[in-house]
Amino acid sequence: MMDQQGIFVKMALHAWQIQVDRATGFIDSLSEKEFYNETAPGKNRGIYLVGHLIAVHDLMPEILGFGTRSYPELQSIFLEVPDKTISNLPSVAVLKEAWTSVHQRLPTEFNKMPAETWFKRHESMTDVDFEKDPARNKLSVLLTRTNHLAYHLGQIRLLK
Repeated sequence: MMDQQGIFVKMALHAWQIQVDRATGFIDSLSEKEFYNETAPGKNRGIYLVGHLIAVHDLMPEILGFGTRSYPELQSIFLEVPDKTISNLPSVAVLKEAWTSVHQRLPTEFNKMPAETWFKRHESMTDVDFEKDPARNKLSVLLTRTNHLAYHLGQIRLLK
């Protein structure tokens, strides 16, 4: 029988994968032209939001302590500046390939992590900070990234 930590981790990983699968299905359904649509007049374009999600998810191996990111070049484009400030964005094909790569890697690594590891300090905080707030752990990173993905997927759905 699975202990409570194992059950919590399983629930969180399941929620993550549901959102990734929903996003993947929708992103795959977009035409190249639709990627360049704004979610609303004057707001972010689909290509920027997809690139942003890739960059955020690609940072997870470093934050969770199981590796380095695969696409560090996406940080300056999709995390450090707003949409429409960089004219030379990666192509839709390149971003789709990066999306697939990142989202194939993560569950493989997640499944290697014992349940108790998810309740330990993540790499973006100090031991002192973790001692003050142990709820800011690796599992909380997964939960916030799941919510972040669901939020932006809601925006991306406005492209059609």
